[in-house]
Formats: sequence, structure tokens, C-alpha cells
Amino acid sequence: MQHMLKWLDRRFAYEPPAGEYPMIVERLRGVPARVEDRVRYLPAAVLISRPDAAWSIQEHIGHLLDLEPLWLTRTLELLGGAAELAPADMSNARTHAADHNRRAIAAIVAEFAVARGNLISRLDDATDADVVRAAMHPRLKRPMRLIDLCFFVAEHDDHHLAMVTRLARAALR
Repeated sequence: MQHMLKWLDRRFAYEPPAGEYPMIVERLRGVPARVEDRVRYLPAAVLISRPDAAWSIQEHIGHLLDLEPLWLTRTLELLGGAAELAPADMSNARTHAADHNRRAIAAIVAEFAVARGNLISRLDDATDADVVRAAMHPRLKRPMRLIDLCFFVAEHDDHHLAMVTRLARAALR
């Protein structure tokens, strides 16, 4: 199995041109369907298995749900002209406390779809000026435009979906 870069080791050197905004938002719009596709036929035992005490598939999906309020907050901050974006909880306390393995995967997926829909509705209303409005990202210590935030979220989604795919493939071998 190929090595996978840890999320916190990512540096995000790519700065998408404003014209890529609609395509990046489409990536975000499609994640709930991709999530549902990944977990639909997996047995419950596979969904909640925690190999090497790492997060289970269900916890990775729950983590995506747990971060939706942060993405919405940052979007609203950018749209409102804030100077700095809200920090993330780097301890992931919300995901650890949520105990996603005790919940039904269908409920997590449904809640994620609603939360992502709320974010998308805000992103769909962004103007050309909104797309390039920037605020300081607290961890990366550099300005982040709305389009950069969308790209960041899409990459974060893909990071966790890649983990889900790896865990599922390993469990089903």
C-alpha cells in the first residue's frame, strides 16, 4: 500500500485562479453522494473497525460532518470581510466526543448531506468579488481566499475519503 501524506503535513502551495471556483464548488457538492457510495454496502463491523487504534470508517465520515460548522463559519467570515478566520480545534475533540461508532451510518450520512447543502447554498450565492476576498488562515499563517477555502475543504474531504477507501479495501481483503 502506498504511503499517504498526513493532513497536517500538507502545505497547499496551489492557488486556484478565480475561474476554477465553479468546478471546486462542484467537488464539494458531490461529496455527500461519494460518501454514501463508499459506505452503502459495507458491513457494520467494517464501518466501526479501528485498525491500529486509528479512526474507523464511520469516524472518518463523522469527522467530515463535525467540520461542517467550521467550514460554514469560515465562509461567513470571508463573506463578511473578517481579517482572520476562526481556528480549527486541532485536537479533534468534537469527533472524539461524538462516539460516531455508536450511531447509525445512515444518520451520519444524512446529517452530512444537510450540512453540506447549507454550505453549498452560501457558496452558490458568492459574487466574483467574494470568491477572491481573503482573510488570514490561523494555522497556515497566510491569506486564504474563499476559493482557497473551498479548495482546502475539497482536499480535506478527499483525504478522508481516501482513508475510507483504504480501510474498506484492507477490511474486505
